[in-house]
Amino acid sequence: MHSDRAPMGLKIAAGAGLAFMHLPLILIFVYAFTTEEKSYQWPPPGLTLKWFAVTWGRADVWEALSLSLRVAAISTAIALVLGTLCAAAVSRSKFFGREAISLMVILPIALPGIITGISLRAAFNLADIPFSFWTIVLGHATFCVVVVYNNAVARFRRISGSLIEASLDLGADSFQTFRHVILPNIATALLAGGMLAFALSFDEVIVTTFTAGQQQTLPIWMLEELVRPRQRPVTNVVAMVVVLVTFLPILGAYYLTRGTESVAGQGK
Repeated sequence: MHSDRAPMGLKIAAGAGLAFMHLPLILIFVYAFTTEEKSYQWPPPGLTLKWFAVTWGRADVWEALSLSLRVAAISTAIALVLGTLCAAAVSRSKFFGREAISLMVILPIALPGIITGISLRAAFNLADIPFSFWTIVLGHATFCVVVVYNNAVARFRRISGSLIEASLDLGADSFQTFRHVILPNIATALLAGGMLAFALSFDEVIVTTFTAGQQQTLPIWMLEELVRPRQRPVTNVVAMVVVLVTFLPILGAYYLTRGTESVAGQGK
């Protein structure tokens, strides 16, 4: 009789892999409560909640958090518009060089971040653009577009062309077809892509380093604190926030994209 239960060896291997990936994260959470201010001792000499109050009162933390949230929000908005348009063009029409364009769209996320950062910095210097909030946004948008594009193009390809043809045959114009037929079918994919793009932008370090100038996003602030630490547990408290802010959109994107294998309108 066939059993769907996984072998014990496979379960142990899966558990070991999960432990290898996530135990360091657990250490960050533990060290956020330690009473020791300047070193990492194991086990911690004691536990306290005072570092949460200290973190709450640090103005530099709030400034970095605010900058990261604003950059991530605007980068995601730009990515949603450009990524959706690219996905619609590539998936719903045929033209010379379509595959080459598709490759060029996804290239920024395939390249090492340091290559993207150096190229953006060189381009901004060549154009005599001062480094500011908007240079960070443009830098983040280059890879956020890819995330939205990948989600949107996959969903566009699952929409049967007969749905769009039926809408146009019944007298709807292009905007009405997009609003009432296409958008409801791709909405969850766009939301998932936007969540992933937001999470990637929020915790980006390398590209930000080359495009930020004197400004500090939250990950850059954490990097500076590790190099010149003042209160190590504060850095771990902030790391907890980054983990949660990054994890929740990824979890939401996972649930939004489950069960989307079928083609909308197929066979109708």
